[in-house]
Amino acid sequence: MTPWLSFAGGSTLFAVTLHSLALVTPVQASVDNGPVEITGDYRYALRQPETLAEAKQHACSQALHQAISNSAAVKERTATLVDSTFFHRLVHTLATQHVTDQQIVQQSDQGRTVYCKVKALFHAEAVDRVLLAQTVSGTDQALDQNRALKILSAREDTDGTLVITYQALKRLDWLGTAYQGGLRESADVMVDFYDEQGILIRSSRHPARKTATGDDVMNPGEVGTLKIAKPLGAKSYRVWVVK
Repeated sequence: MTPWLSFAGGSTLFAVTLHSLALVTPVQASVDNGPVEITGDYRYALRQPETLAEAKQHACSQALHQAISNSAAVKERTATLVDSTFFHRLVHTLATQHVTDQQIVQQSDQGRTVYCKVKALFHAEAVDRVLLAQTVSGTDQALDQNRALKILSAREDTDGTLVITYQALKRLDWLGTAYQGGLRESADVMVDFYDEQGILIRSSRHPARKTATGDDVMNPGEVGTLKIAKPLGAKSYRVWVVK
């Protein structure tokens, strides 16, 4: 059954079970909790039918994830964490919501291999907050899924925006330049908003993309985030995918 969720206090209307992870208890880190400069690099082999631009974007995205993973704030607070899915979701949240001034330091390509090195300001004080939020709401069950897409989480942000995290189960490709005869797979995130009487206010469909803009490819296992403004009067919502 597709779960229903409420905006009241950001709590859900269904029971959740913490999955098999060592419960993370934030520690008092010795590192500075203010913005710190981080650097990371990543080398990536281009895959057909990816373009060079897509491969470079992926390499830079992964370089940022590496920089956050290796930061002292994250290492100290996740030393006992044994659940890799939980860890990757934590890093993705930090990379998409708690990094500023991101810059490409070095970028190159040779043959089918691309390289990217980035630096950015990382707001380390967010680690404990994100850890707590994801530990409390963590679940081994997807909110909903079909053969191409899995909804990992849905929550209300501090500004009232609905934030949905999803994971590609198949390669998702909307490129008009896809090679001739190539099989393309796409997936949409469906969101219904209801008032306090449970009457539908709005229903919307959102393409599952790796980034908020652009027709970029999502490879199996990659995670994306969608942010949707809550309509006036909405008290609950349902996030689902077409079967």
